[in-house]
Amino acid sequence: MNRQGTIGNSTVGIAPKFAPTLSEDEAVGQARLLKALADPTRLRILSLLSRHEGEVCVFEIVESFTLEQPTISHHLRILRDAGLVDCRKKGLWAYYYVRREALARAGEVINGLA
Repeated sequence: MNRQGTIGNSTVGIAPKFAPTLSEDEAVGQARLLKALADPTRLRILSLLSRHEGEVCVFEIVESFTLEQPTISHHLRILRDAGLVDCRKKGLWAYYYVRREALARAGEVINGLA
């Protein structure tokens, strides 16, 4: 990708001095991941879930916070859309768990910026 510049009356291509290392799609995906992490409630939910090897019932998650169930569900949906958590439905309840490979990827994204 060259930029155009002028020298005298001539237009010449100028190679960019710095080029982004991320493609547009990669940047969008990583921004979604980091945006999901950029909320104190979501970080606390991830912290709670990451302490458990298995699944945690949404009821237990709600009981651990002073927020209402719809608010917790909203945050869980954002975490799920970002690929950080997933869930399994069983009867009336949803059981959430951390996708550890996604957390590792988040760490790689952050380390890649250092």
